[in-house]
Amino acid sequence: MAIEKAMASSSLAEVIDRILDKGIVVDAWVRVSLVGIEILAIEARVVVAGVDTFLKYAEAVGLTEAAAA
Repeated sequence: MAIEKAMASSSLAEVIDRILDKGIVVDAWVRVSLVGIEILAIEARVVVAGVDTFLKYAEAVGLTEAAAA
């Protein structure tokens, strides 16, 4: 009896399509301080998504005019 191993492979196009469909949010916050004195503060929010996905996200966090009204 032979055992076959099927590996699921995704092309780059499939991966990009999935990312644009679902979206990715990277939220980072870094603070560097020395002896209680803040030297550097970095706050970043990166959203990679298609337009529809981004608009849903933006409305949910209050970045659109529709959310502000």
